[in-house]
Amino acid sequence: MSIKTQPLALTINNQHYGPLDVPEGLMMIDFLHEYVALTGSRLGCGQGICHACVAIVDHESGTSEEVRTCITGAHFFNGKKVRTVEGHAKTDDKGDVTLSPVQQAFLEHYSFQCGYCTPGFVNAATLLLERLEKNPIALNELEGAIEAALENHICRCTGYVRYYEAVRDVVMKTPGLIREHA
Repeated sequence: MSIKTQPLALTINNQHYGPLDVPEGLMMIDFLHEYVALTGSRLGCGQGICHACVAIVDHESGTSEEVRTCITGAHFFNGKKVRTVEGHAKTDDKGDVTLSPVQQAFLEHYSFQCGYCTPGFVNAATLLLERLEKNPIALNELEGAIEAALENHICRCTGYVRYYEAVRDVVMKTPGLIREHA
């Protein structure tokens, strides 16, 4: 008996993959780990609750969203542009790595303990910053915006306060994300 496959082609972190023959029903997290060796997204609960597995899907409309890869089949992503936690840091020609502002802030604030949930928090905070670049908010709306962006992410080590502080710090240090006048 053979496993039924379908071709899958997509772009992940600006690199095109496929078409590859991928088993029908394969979850995206398994595709990321087993087919393209991107293991930064974590399989936490396997039920879409903890959000450690999220990847970012960039739509042609210019919008982006988090998608839970543990409960979403790989073929849902066919033809789409996807970003994983591995795509945020930049490596120069010499091999030196520059972390994204979110990643750097998480380090500076000691935001994580075990780090298992961190990829999901990085993606959520990255999307928040991108939304604020397009549509800045008033300072009095910031706490609510951070809570809304991070509220679905579970940290079993109770690192929430430091994640929130790090995101607030990045927003406050990044020009143009907060409106001067409400």
